[in-house]
Amino acid sequence: MRSGREEEPESARPSEGAGAVRPAFPSFGEAFLVWLRVALLSFGGPAGQIAVMHRILVEEKRWLGETRFLHALNFCMLLPGPEAQQLAVYVGWLMHRAAGGLAAGLLFILPGALAIMALSIVYALYGRIGAVEALFFGLKAGVLAIVLHAVLRIGGRALASGALTAVAAASFVALFVFDVAFPFVIAGAALAGAVGQRAGWPGFAAAGDGAGAGPDRLADRDSVLGESPPGHAKRSGRPLAGLGAVLLVLWLAPPALLLLFLGGDHVFSEIAVFFSEMAVVTFGGAYAVLAFVAQEAVGSYGWLAPGEMLDGLGMAETTPGPLIMVVQFVGFMGAYRDPGALDPLLAGVLGGVLTTWVTFAPCFLWIFVGAPFAERLRRNRTLSAALAAITAAVVGVVLNLAFWFAIHVVFAVTEPVAFGPVRMDAPVWQTVRPAAGVLCLLAIAAAFRFRLGPVWVLAGCGGAGLALHALGVGA
Repeated sequence: MRSGREEEPESARPSEGAGAVRPAFPSFGEAFLVWLRVALLSFGGPAGQIAVMHRILVEEKRWLGETRFLHALNFCMLLPGPEAQQLAVYVGWLMHRAAGGLAAGLLFILPGALAIMALSIVYALYGRIGAVEALFFGLKAGVLAIVLHAVLRIGGRALASGALTAVAAASFVALFVFDVAFPFVIAGAALAGAVGQRAGWPGFAAAGDGAGAGPDRLADRDSVLGESPPGHAKRSGRPLAGLGAVLLVLWLAPPALLLLFLGGDHVFSEIAVFFSEMAVVTFGGAYAVLAFVAQEAVGSYGWLAPGEMLDGLGMAETTPGPLIMVVQFVGFMGAYRDPGALDPLLAGVLGGVLTTWVTFAPCFLWIFVGAPFAERLRRNRTLSAALAAITAAVVGVVLNLAFWFAIHVVFAVTEPVAFGPVRMDAPVWQTVRPAAGVLCLLAIAAAFRFRLGPVWVLAGCGGAGLALHALGVGA
């Protein structure tokens, strides 16, 4: 493995025009500890996770500048799968090649995978436990506050012009009010950014030049990586094709072997094939695909009972790691309830591990094969403008998710509303949960007014949920 130490002389040079000295290039061991810290703090869904990575990697460690961070994020938004985990793989690859990408990506999902596996076992054995439900009830308020805070942090940096702010607002309205499909929102934003840059519209032209928001943003030239792509980003041709072939085999070999030896009707084969298909269509993160997963898991396969998908989502929302990790719960319960000759718990664990493998293995394929091309295209102004518009649209997407989450936390019942082109879920005001509303307001105050970190907000909300349960106060 080649470390980044050979790049230290360049990284230690005074930056052009700034008079500053770049931080020293971290060793693989130092980077490993940073990625472990990122993984343990990755609560709050993609918005919270991206904000954590921005704070640690850009503001604190200064590994990469604002423009490069947003370019990497924009590229990951175009890919199927969890964008926050893929962003970690991308930056890890930039820093320490494939070994760095593997370490960053695996650490990002490991805490959540272990936590959800443990919670799935408890759920399968003991069902609904009052104290556990109370803990989740409190944590949801904390997660909501973290997501709202992250929306403002990411939006403040990504919305560098009025044009990009308009893209974000239009995306929110399209999703929240008109229920437009996510791919159409992203495609429309990319088209607006590319056309706007080519037409010379000021807001999009600035985006194409890589302009960011605010004078205190970290310039690429002042970061550890600098402005130029690292040497390994120039890989192409046969080596890149060979790496892609290896990753493709590692991803698809388990489903192929299960189909060959167990047949297509076995629960493990069904899990492997279904979630391998999901891995290539999960654009827009977990919420964009969970409705379909829930429908298939309940109606077609019988892996879950109605309502259990929300229990699994509660686990994913209140543990570190990608929200799409909820599929591990689905795979666990499916195999647990159809174990064949195996012990149900063993079958459940194997089903959860299999689901996690086929869901996340392709993420490394997308990044290791696609990132070198993304790095070479960083100077393409039209592409940069399109990607900047996509990031602006995602701000609207995440805001839509925050509203969706808030409605479902504070109100027990929602009902669909449809008139003309409007398609949205509206809360039933008589089903308001006063305790949830108060706890959400307190969590928002803790995050915004008192600037408490995610861990403290979540710990306080979880404790408050348990205290309310002890006092006999329900949701």
